[in-house]
Parts: sequence; C-alpha cells; structure tokens
Amino acid sequence: MKTIYKSFLTLGAALTMMCGFSSCEDYLDKDPDSNVSPETPFKNFQNAQGYVEEIYNCIPNIAQCDWTTSWNLGDDEIQNPQADDMMLHQVDIGNYYAWQGSSGFYFGNKAFGGNPRSNSPFDHGIYAHAWYCIAKVNKALNTFEDYFTGTKEEHDLILGQLYFFRAWWHFEMMKWLGGLPYVDQEFSASETPQLERLSYLECADKVAEDFSRAASLLPVDWDKTTAGKKTMGHNELRINKITALCYLGKNYLWAASPLMQHGAQTGGARTYDYDAGYASKAADALGEVLQMVESGSTQYALVSFDYDDIYNHKKSKTATNCYSDLFFTTGQAWLQPGSTEAIFRGPSTGWSFTRYNYSRTFGPNALCAQDNKIHQPTANYVEYYGMENGLPLDDPDSGYDPNYPFKGRDPRFYHDIIFDGVQYINGDPGADAAMKYAGLATGGSMRAVSNASRTGYFYQKLVPHTCQKIDQGSADDYGPNPHAYIPYMRLADIYLMYAEACAVKGGPAGKSDKCSLTSIDALNKLRDRVGAGHVSTKFTGNAYMDEVRRERAVELAFEGHRFNDLQRWLLLTEPKYTVKTSAEFIRVEDESFFKDNDPRDARIAEYHQEVILTRDFSAKHYWFPLMRDDTYIFDGFVQNPGWE
Repeated sequence: MKTIYKSFLTLGAALTMMCGFSSCEDYLDKDPDSNVSPETPFKNFQNAQGYVEEIYNCIPNIAQCDWTTSWNLGDDEIQNPQADDMMLHQVDIGNYYAWQGSSGFYFGNKAFGGNPRSNSPFDHGIYAHAWYCIAKVNKALNTFEDYFTGTKEEHDLILGQLYFFRAWWHFEMMKWLGGLPYVDQEFSASETPQLERLSYLECADKVAEDFSRAASLLPVDWDKTTAGKKTMGHNELRINKITALCYLGKNYLWAASPLMQHGAQTGGARTYDYDAGYASKAADALGEVLQMVESGSTQYALVSFDYDDIYNHKKSKTATNCYSDLFFTTGQAWLQPGSTEAIFRGPSTGWSFTRYNYSRTFGPNALCAQDNKIHQPTANYVEYYGMENGLPLDDPDSGYDPNYPFKGRDPRFYHDIIFDGVQYINGDPGADAAMKYAGLATGGSMRAVSNASRTGYFYQKLVPHTCQKIDQGSADDYGPNPHAYIPYMRLADIYLMYAEACAVKGGPAGKSDKCSLTSIDALNKLRDRVGAGHVSTKFTGNAYMDEVRRERAVELAFEGHRFNDLQRWLLLTEPKYTVKTSAEFIRVEDESFFKDNDPRDARIAEYHQEVILTRDFSAKHYWFPLMRDDTYIFDGFVQNPGWE
C-alpha cells in the first residue's frame, strides 16, 4: 500500500473528502457526492490524482483477500477436506452461487459492503467495488473538463487512468459473468437506470474503446514525465501505455475465443474455432508491446531463471532478479514482488497478510501449523510439465520413463513442484525427521488426506517450502520482511497471448505486422528463459495450438488463470478437464539415497493415477450466476442461462 497510496496522499486533499461516503452495496448505487463542491476533486492534478488513487486502492489482492483463500478454480488444484467451505470446493461441486458469499474469493469478496478506503486486503473484491469505481470514473469524466486546470500532460495522465479503469472493472466482471451493461454515463441519485445486458462481444467492443483511449493518452513510463518525476520511485504500480495495450490485447483475445464466439456448449467440438478478426486485433496490440520490449524501449523485461539451488530458490550470485521474485520476496524491506516483469498489480503490504496465513498453507499442516486448508496441485495438472527437451510427456520422442518420472523434466517443474524425496526441511527436523525428505509416495509421511497431500505433490512456485515452523527464520517470519503477491498480468503472459492470437492467424509462423516475432518465436522466448527445449516443428494445426495451451498451463501455473482459460476454450465441461487425480507409486530407494543424490534421479515403481473427484458440469457452468438482486431490478437484466 505504501508504494502507491501514500505517494500522492499529501497532494490529494480532496481524497479525504471523497472518501467520506460509503461504497455501493447495490447495482449502480451512486455515492452521495452532492455535499462536496464539484470542482474540488478536479481543480488541479494533485487533487485529481488523489481522486484516482482510491480506485487503485480498491484493486483486490487475488490470493490474500482473507486469511485463507481460493483462486485456482480449474483442474489445477485441490485442497484437503477441511477446506470444503472454500470457493474451490464449491466450484468442484457445481455451487457457483458460492461466489456471492465466500470471503475467501477475490472476485466477490465482501460483495455486500466492501470498504474502498480500507488498507486491509480483506475489504476488497472485484464485484464489491466494480460498480462503485465505475461510478467514480463516470463522475470524473462528466466533470473533469469543466474544472481541471493543469498542463496537457497532467490532463492526459488523469484521463488515461480513468478510461483504463472503466474498462478494467467491466472486463474483470465479464470474465466471470459474461456480457453486462456497459456503464459509461453518470446517473443522478434520483434515477433508477434500466440498462439491458449487452452480449459479451458488444461489451468487449466498448471495453476496447476505453483501453484504446487509455493507451493513446498514457506514457510508457511515468518516471519520464514531468508530473511523474515528483513521485520518482513510486510510480511502478501506475497505469501506463503498456498496461493499457496489454489489456486491450487480452480483451480482444478473450473476444476471439471459442466461448465468446459460439456460446456455452458441451462436447468440445469448437474448441479451436476462434474469430480471426478479433485475434488479429489482439496480435497487433500485444505485438506492439512486445516490439517495444524486444527493442529495450520499456522498463519491462523477463526476469532471469538462474539458480544455484533450484529446490531452495537460491539464485546464482550473478543474478540481479529471479523467477521467484515474481511472487515472493524476503530480506528486501517488504518489497512487493513482481520485479521487471509485473505489468499490472494492485497496492499491497507484506506484514501479517503474508505471514498469516497465506505463506503457511502450501505444505503439511504438521509443519506449517496454520489453517488446515492446504493448496495442492493435482497430479493430472503436474503432467503438463513436460520434458527438458521441450516435448510433452506423452510424446513418443520425449524420453519420459514412468519408473523415473521426476527425471529430465522441464526446469520449471523443479522450481514449482515439491515431489517425493525433495529435502523439505533444511534445519534439524527433530521429531519431524520422517518429513525431512518429502514423503509423497503412496502411504508416505506427507500423504495424509486430512492434513497433508492427497495428490502426491505440493507446490512452492508462489511460496518457498521453507515457510514452515522449522525453517521459518529464513522464509516467513517477520524478521526477513516476507512479501507475497500474485500479479494480475506479467510479461510472460503477453508472449503467451501473442503466441495464441498469432497461431489463430497462421499457426507457428503466424505474426503481427507490429512485431518481428512469430507465434513460435514468442513461445521459445519463454523456453529459452528457463533452459527448456524449443517447441517442436512437428506440431502444426490443432496440435500446435495444444502446445500453445500447454505452455500457458506451465508458465502461468497456479496464478489464477486456468479456470478462465478452460472456460474461454470451451473445455471446462470436457472429461479430461473435469477430473482431479492423485499420483500413486511405491518408493524404491531408501532414505539414505536422498541424502546423497538428487531426488529427480530416484527410481519408483507401479506409478499410476487415481481419480479423487470428477466435476459434474453442464453448459450452465461456463458462467457464474448473477446476483439475484441485480436481476430483479427490471426485466431486461436477465440471469445467466441455467441459473435461477
């Protein structure tokens, strides 16, 4: 929060006045601003930016909107039974209405009264603040030109942020709910607006207009503007031209996707049927960004993947930043993660929101000793991590051996996944000696369904395995200043979305005129970063799109994207993606093997997967249900199909 909220605090005298009213609790409720002089918030840049700052403050923290949370709602994760009240399990059983009451899901968190002024991440959610923030934007756009005095640069900075946020809040709601009214006008407190729902594509076109306006008004780097120099070093979270172009491209790619083009349906027959026009627009917007990045014209760059000890996330002595810094920092004075790769983040503090309980919900409860609601990757999802040579596990040329399933894997596997035999405790384990080397084989010391791993894996992509009671001094205690955060958008995602959009246009060789990279070039940039083999040229047509999607599954694993990807690809209801499985096998090596050898070299026996659960999904599960109170406003605001 310090990074962005305080940077203009002393300049925005109007912010305190504007925050005196309560947030919206019903659809399109308006804040009672009439007691504030209309020119006060917009009379100069300081005051206007202060007004905008509250919108930044409303951006929810994806993974820390409550003590324990769910954000991976696809086939990628499962939690132990004590977490059955969490949103993840409610989605597993088809209870999508749970989004409206779950305090542990960032989309609807505090949906009935979130506090936009609060410094606590617990008080913020997408739906909780979306209509409120959109109303703030429309009020500003309706009033700003009449009262603002300042330079053209200052004028454009304010307008660019306003247009961006109007589009962003709509887009974030559309991902879950589908097409909505696009609210681009201010209503008086006495009005009862009756705005019919637009189709998804109609709404996406409106979103695109606002993102385009924002991109035309905003600079690449605030630090290089006259206004931004006044807050040098505190501008990294501010919306800029790159952010707007990236979201413009994402909006177009979502519009091009099979669900948005063909509607909710089962069978998966149309999963490769994108709209070429929208895909081309997506490729151009994303390609414009990548061309600037590739030429060194922006402040963004892929972080390194250079480790002396990948299991402990110990970067090499020559690395200035590293992959782990995208999600978790220690010993850096609460520095918010993201490094040079994060493109869009909200304000965040480290302190207790990282320490309790987030960082201690990724390992066995006996060691992590916080809420027994443990995040675990499903065994079916772990199989998306292919081989170091770049091939998927099921490719006949991959070299995968089920007797040595952890050997020769994509380097990201060793960074992200805790598998059998990894040294989990670095210090003296004492009474927990049986868990020093992760016992994740069937019947192992970490395989209790109730309070450990029910899948045969843990993951440590977002939080290091040292966040437990024995090694806590090096990871999650207060002293090292731990700070965790999952960015909404990072540069790797731009390469992935560009590759997907260009693949629609022309397969592996598809490209935008705005960028020198082809689709396969963009994927291989990410492979090169981690030291994995390039995408094989034998993949063409739909098989190539499958590789694009597999790369997305691995690179963005556990960052909250999977559900929305399966949704837009019309795969959410298909059998392969509705099962969650465990890895079952016998450990062949004795304990002494792991003291002297790399666990990836361990031999196992009788490897197979067993189904833990199968989601019973129908076409209605492609969209969340709207809040019933919204659908009662008037007949034109209709509920999503299949929900009552």
